[in-house]
Amino acid sequence: MKVHDRVAFLHEFVRSPFTVGAIAPSGEPLADLIAAPVPREGDPLVVELGPGTGAFTAAIQRRLDGRGHHLAVEVNERFAQRLATRYPQVDVAVADARDLREVLAERGHHCADVIVSGLPWVAFDPILQHDLLDALTGVLGRHGVFTTFAYAHTRWAPPARRLRRALGGRFEEVVVSRMVWANLPPAFVYFCRRPRVPALV
Repeated sequence: MKVHDRVAFLHEFVRSPFTVGAIAPSGEPLADLIAAPVPREGDPLVVELGPGTGAFTAAIQRRLDGRGHHLAVEVNERFAQRLATRYPQVDVAVADARDLREVLAERGHHCADVIVSGLPWVAFDPILQHDLLDALTGVLGRHGVFTTFAYAHTRWAPPARRLRRALGGRFEEVVVSRMVWANLPPAFVYFCRRPRVPALV
């Protein structure tokens, strides 16, 4: 993890704790795990929500290896600028994840194969959680996969439990990964498949 990434992340957390949600970027072991559903063949559309300084971006890029379309949606303009400079091959959109359908439509897409989320779900109120899940399930393909993560120390907090219930209500399959103890703080990943909405082809 680069020192200036940690400094930038902490700075943005202090400026806007409810949209950044963490004091440091995620580590490589967690990034590799959350990006695991990105296929190593074909030309998938991978949407990354809340990429921050790019911890998950790097893992997604390694798996794509020059294929497909990697769209990163970041509401923080400073993070977005840094990300676009570091990863010129990534399509970076400065936008709210709730506008995901419009962001995809502007680029000629209507559904995603994989959605990877770095969003700070426990910092969101119930309405925002609901709206974000509506947005992402509305553009996830029938055979698509949605992945997101949570920290071990927040697992039993009311917002985290609410998110787990919401995921179970919106996906036919929700698998919880092993704990990634090497991350700071320790975290785990939700792998969500088969959205319970009229799915896109």
